[in-house]
Amino acid sequence: MATNQKNKIISSSNFIRAKIEKDISNNLYKNKLWNKIPGNGVHQSNGSLDEAKIRTRFPPEPNGYLHIGHAKSIFLNFGLAKDFSGACHLRFDDTNPEKENQEYVDSIIENVKWLGFNWNFKKEENLYYASNYFDHMYEAAVLLIKSGFAYVDQQNADEIRENRGTLTTPGKDSPWRDHSIEDHLKWFTEMREGKHADGSMVLRAKINMASPNINLRDPAIYRIKKSHHHRTGDAWCIYPMYTFAHPIEDALEGITHSICTLEFEDQRPFYDWLLRRLKENGFFSDPLPKQYEFARLNLTYVVLSKRRLIELVEKKHVSGWDDPRMPTIVGAKRRGYTPSGFKLFTDRIGVSKADSWIDYTILEDCMREVLNESAHRRVAVLDPLKLIINNFSENHEEDCFAPNHPKNKDLGKRTIKLTKELWIDREDFMEEPVAKYFRLSPGAQVRLRYGYVIKCTDFEKDANGKIIKIFCDYLPDTKSGTPGADAIKVKGNIHWLSCKYAVTAKVNLYDRLFKETHPGDNNNYIDDLNPNSLTTKEIKIEENLSKILPGDQYQFERHGYFIADNLSKPDDIIINRTTTLRDSWQ
Repeated sequence: MATNQKNKIISSSNFIRAKIEKDISNNLYKNKLWNKIPGNGVHQSNGSLDEAKIRTRFPPEPNGYLHIGHAKSIFLNFGLAKDFSGACHLRFDDTNPEKENQEYVDSIIENVKWLGFNWNFKKEENLYYASNYFDHMYEAAVLLIKSGFAYVDQQNADEIRENRGTLTTPGKDSPWRDHSIEDHLKWFTEMREGKHADGSMVLRAKINMASPNINLRDPAIYRIKKSHHHRTGDAWCIYPMYTFAHPIEDALEGITHSICTLEFEDQRPFYDWLLRRLKENGFFSDPLPKQYEFARLNLTYVVLSKRRLIELVEKKHVSGWDDPRMPTIVGAKRRGYTPSGFKLFTDRIGVSKADSWIDYTILEDCMREVLNESAHRRVAVLDPLKLIINNFSENHEEDCFAPNHPKNKDLGKRTIKLTKELWIDREDFMEEPVAKYFRLSPGAQVRLRYGYVIKCTDFEKDANGKIIKIFCDYLPDTKSGTPGADAIKVKGNIHWLSCKYAVTAKVNLYDRLFKETHPGDNNNYIDDLNPNSLTTKEIKIEENLSKILPGDQYQFERHGYFIADNLSKPDDIIINRTTTLRDSWQ
């Protein structure tokens, strides 16, 4: 039984991997046949031994954008297939025409590729759509009617709901249940031909209205829905229910391990029942797919409900699906999260049967860990305050040298120009310093990183009392990298940029979209939105970033990891903060 404790549980285990290893060692799929493309048992019987040791699938419905929870499923399904010399299919479960469109299909394909996966296996391109199988599904439904395992129910929705029973009371048989097979075939044909209105009839599996599993009380498997489908157009006016379509799709594609989230655990008995009935009637053959469930991702400070994500977009609480504060993959990409970071995250949290909450800091730490190794370093001044070196001439310029990466000398160094007037961060000066403040203050000495030791001699305020200029003397023979660098010991080290050469940019400082650990637990989740999730300001960056391109990523020393936004242009540089150097939340 899954638990729902709101605590941080971290596990690197993967129980599904153990099941696959056992299945392979038992030669469960040793004689499995595959005839190049999906098809029923007769089709596959004409094939050869499947070269893929296992087959998994990632089956999104194209009715929205993928989110971080889907990333876990992608890495799980594609990763297992890769590790066990198998194939992972990308399949669009497009059985609900009213909510699906090509925009979402295109986005999902792009997201899966961005995470580093494709659906090719040897010469196979395993990209499929449930709508490819509508004829097969219809044939399977007719077969169930003919074998006495399905019937057309003409009760309305309220009557079906009332007669379904409860968790403690059995359901009641529909008055249409025991009509003849001929009647049900006739009515189902009429449904297919569009002779009846939406909602007037449904096709139901005939199982057991007294079953303790309410999902086995004659579940609906086909409904009338006169809607245009984004791929099949108006060819169909009846559509299969997902619980009916899902196992048939798996079997047609030769899936061995159908990996779902825990909400489908109660549906597994119907999954198995349906495939057994179809096998008994020659529609499929062994080995049949097996369904396995794992706990979905529950992440603190995040909502992953599709309904809520749609509301955030439509009510303009965010700028769109790719807003960097959104938990969508397109939003994460724009924020600067990386596929390698997601891989580390999914490896670190593992795969479990038990529901648990993963703290958002785990995801951020994984991104920091990856970016720390890959991101080149640069200097940025986020809150510029002017500093003037008194004993530099007006035209004085000299080169200072900074490593592109402190752990990788092969990446070389870059040049930063030192001039009389500099930008420093406002937080690096304090008129009345507090205890253990080792940066700049009146009379204090600090080192200009990669440059000289300086001593503050004075400062200037505007009419409102705001400090607008700092005046300093530099100490000759103290430049970093020279023999005199250690002649004067200082505790403070501050970053700077030349006013003459620095480039102006706009930065979006993103923080968590929600201020509460579990948004919506105690009130409307909208009330839990963080009013400080975005701060936009003008900053100064190194001259060599003047040609920064969308997607370029850097660590701004002391400040965190940043990425050039996809709307950034040479004359309008826009930079997004991916994450700070360490967790600073609240």
